[in-house]
Amino acid sequence: MTTNGTAAVSHLAKPAADRLDWVDYAKGICIIMVVMMHATLGVEAAAGRTGFMHAVVEFAKPFRMPDFFLISGLFLARVIDRDWRTYIDRKVVHFAYFYVLWVTIQFAFKAPAFAAGNSIAEVGRMYALSFIEPFGTLWFIYLLPIFFVVTKLTQRFPAVAILTAGAALEMAKINTGWTVIDEFAARFVYFYAGYMFANFIFSFARGVQGNIAVALAAVAAWALVNGAAAWSGVASWPVLSMAFGLAGCAAVIAVSALLAKMRWLDAIRFCGQHSLVIYLAFFLPMAASRVALLRTGLVADIGTVSLIVTVCGIAGALAIWWATHSAALSFLFERPAAFWLTPKPRATLQAAE
Repeated sequence: MTTNGTAAVSHLAKPAADRLDWVDYAKGICIIMVVMMHATLGVEAAAGRTGFMHAVVEFAKPFRMPDFFLISGLFLARVIDRDWRTYIDRKVVHFAYFYVLWVTIQFAFKAPAFAAGNSIAEVGRMYALSFIEPFGTLWFIYLLPIFFVVTKLTQRFPAVAILTAGAALEMAKINTGWTVIDEFAARFVYFYAGYMFANFIFSFARGVQGNIAVALAAVAAWALVNGAAAWSGVASWPVLSMAFGLAGCAAVIAVSALLAKMRWLDAIRFCGQHSLVIYLAFFLPMAASRVALLRTGLVADIGTVSLIVTVCGIAGALAIWWATHSAALSFLFERPAAFWLTPKPRATLQAAE
């Protein structure tokens, strides 16, 4: 590795179709776990008790967001050498557009509840604050552009120094109460690892597909250890949290590579291809289905309610996306040409994620 750390990733070749498939599977697993977490915790908070889905959410906690960020950094080597204008357009303005739009949509739905106990001025202040302190479920796409910019700014720094600093921040367990600061410290090392070790990760996925029996045994062993550590709280300890985070990332990649090879559970791959769509829109069908199920009492078991709400959140988001294909509503999931700094490519929203 050279001193600036870029040689290790500069020769990253275009991945073959099967590699793209496993990446979509991995993104699908990640977005499903994210929706599951919000759905389950929301149901349990409203019901005042927990269900069997709580254990599933806890199992995924050590690696849920680390894997999402690691996958987000995988293809950064392809674009990091672009001029700043193009880079900012693709990696900052892209996500900023969807954040501003969807934070406004989310806030509009919640504004009546906010206004019930606050003045109009206070509600306005809360909306303005959402551009400093990420609102609701949208903090991931708020933080991603920051990661992209920091990585490009530090491109000439020794990679080992950036990784060491990122690891130190993760292990420090910083808790200021500000989402951007705390989540940057906790997650940047995974994003940067995805960027720096992309070649190794793609090679690892190929190796998994060529050694199915060994991979299945390793994933089974990991699941046992991760479950014990997550449910006991050990996985959140300093140092161990990063170890379990990286191990979980490897497990998700392995499972994704196997699913891609076998062409199983194609719905997960579809979710991965539309992960940003789901991330932006799942809050509304999730909240609506939660309220309906809990108020009607049609389903008594809280775990089952949480599972149904998870499915409704994902399916509902995709239904909203499908229903907004008309030109009048396409701006909800596709950045209009007026909001591009450079000529708009033919690629869709998914290709720019």
